[in-house]
Amino acid sequence: MIPPLEMTSDMMIVFGFLIFVTILFVFEIVRVDMVGLLMMVLLPLSGVITGSQAISGLSSNAVVSIIAVIIIGDGLDKTGVMNIFARQIIKFAGKSEVRIMASIAGTVAFISSFMQNIGAAALFLPATNRICRQLNVSISRILIPMGFCAVIGGCITLVGSSPLILLNDLMASWWSNNQAILGDKPFEAFGLFSVTPIGIALVITAVLYFILFGKFILPEVKSKTDPDCLLNQDLECTYGEEIHNAYELNIPLNFETKRLDELKIRPLYHSTVICICKQGKRDGRIKVTVPARSDIVEPGDTIGVISNKEHIKKLAQDMGWELCNELNKLNEILSPDNSGITEAIIRPRSELVGKTLHQIYFRKKYQVNPLALFKGNKVFYEDISETKIQTGDAFLLFGQWEKFHLLKQKKDFAFTEHIPGEIMHPEKAGFAIGSLVLALVLALGLNVQLSISLLAGAVTMILTRVLSIDEAYRGVDWMTVFLLAGLIPLGLAFEKTGAALYLSTAIANLMQGALTPLVLFLLIGFLTSFFTLVTSNVGATVLMIPLAMNMAVQCNADPRMAALLVAVAASNTFILPTHQVNALIMRPGGYKVIDYVRAGSGMTLLYIGVVMTIMYFFYGISG
Repeated sequence: MIPPLEMTSDMMIVFGFLIFVTILFVFEIVRVDMVGLLMMVLLPLSGVITGSQAISGLSSNAVVSIIAVIIIGDGLDKTGVMNIFARQIIKFAGKSEVRIMASIAGTVAFISSFMQNIGAAALFLPATNRICRQLNVSISRILIPMGFCAVIGGCITLVGSSPLILLNDLMASWWSNNQAILGDKPFEAFGLFSVTPIGIALVITAVLYFILFGKFILPEVKSKTDPDCLLNQDLECTYGEEIHNAYELNIPLNFETKRLDELKIRPLYHSTVICICKQGKRDGRIKVTVPARSDIVEPGDTIGVISNKEHIKKLAQDMGWELCNELNKLNEILSPDNSGITEAIIRPRSELVGKTLHQIYFRKKYQVNPLALFKGNKVFYEDISETKIQTGDAFLLFGQWEKFHLLKQKKDFAFTEHIPGEIMHPEKAGFAIGSLVLALVLALGLNVQLSISLLAGAVTMILTRVLSIDEAYRGVDWMTVFLLAGLIPLGLAFEKTGAALYLSTAIANLMQGALTPLVLFLLIGFLTSFFTLVTSNVGATVLMIPLAMNMAVQCNADPRMAALLVAVAASNTFILPTHQVNALIMRPGGYKVIDYVRAGSGMTLLYIGVVMTIMYFFYGISG
């Protein structure tokens, strides 16, 4: 029997803080990052930890790693590298939400098996965002499965998560200090793939869990804007009568080739052809262009048109073109993540004043499409390319966000709203990939501390001008940073005051008479899962491995298996957004704490059930 500990005043204060934080999380009294800031202030004021310990989370390995990996992810996204991942997943999964979820979750789990889970999740976050926006899938339906599988993927190999990395060292230390009770039994370390059967079983279970129950347990955060309308509310009030959405039409093989201006699409149907997609005759590649009036439309082409439902149906019927129910070939080009509509007003000293759009070859020069003109309190949809431009004229334009950023630099237009996106730099993709490779080589090949390795990659991206340092600062999600930085000292206080040890020994002593090997392993699994929610997974591992191995010896069970169970159960952290991966996806997914409770409760029980089953049949924990 383990000697019981005496409850101290510091322990009672920490338990009080734990209840206080849980109430703040569950009832959402304040924003989650404010909870972290409160802990950084209240914990040192209570005296349970020092001031320096309270702010130590800001310099912790986890927080610095998150900052660095977000910067690396932004650099990969800005150079178009993450678009490649997005295209491949869309190609494989199509437009099925279930296949998209399973593909992303499985991919991130695989990456997490050799890279720390927070890095895998943060690197794939931009690609996931692009995929969801492009296919009009709610990202809240994807990020929780992705985040959970990132955490679980760390259990596939012994280098995938911090608890498993620490496992052999903690076991060896305990083994050397307990030779008297072990006799001459030699210490046997776990190998790189010793845990793989458990990890693979957990990943498969998690994916199946979300496939079968996702529609019941995953929230669907609705967009504040109408997904079927390209215009925001302000622009819709002015231009919305004729302009509603982007449509894709296929030109049949029996169509007679004509110039675009000969079709008179704008005057007859108040619609604008914004792109023409042609299949390359030599190389087979698809070429998408911003059309001019002299461009031709021929059989086999696919065209993108901005219109409303009434006009586009009439256009397709009159022309004999096939109107697609959804975007297919033009899905990526017309994705709201890549392009959209904005309003631009002619500045007083603009070089365009007194000229027409046709005279300056506006479409070809700037690669954006004029849709309408607001002039003299009246909206014009026809002949806008032949109208002389005056100061104060407002043009409604459609194009890629990158082109609008370039147009903004010309100083001819004043844009009435923020332009999303940014200028892409595909020519710097090599530098971005090189920075990521540098970080991985330092972390995996040279065993440099993860935060330093990732920070080296982030700094390399800035030095090679993939990102400016201001862009790097803007890209960091500071809400996530302060949430984690505040919860880390709470875990530190839980360990430092002995509250964690008190709770674990009290429960172990309470069940002392009923401890068979199987009951013991269930107790270890649940205890570790609880501690990893309220402390760091590393703290839970350091606390529980010696305790679990001692209890295993007393029950005539294998102490190695008890230690392995602790290291795996330390990743069973799904019910609260306290794990760094759960905190990372909270804001992008628009999640509330109740969403984690709903999705994580079943996953937590399944996790323990699967781990116990695999360890019972494959690792022999029964006795």
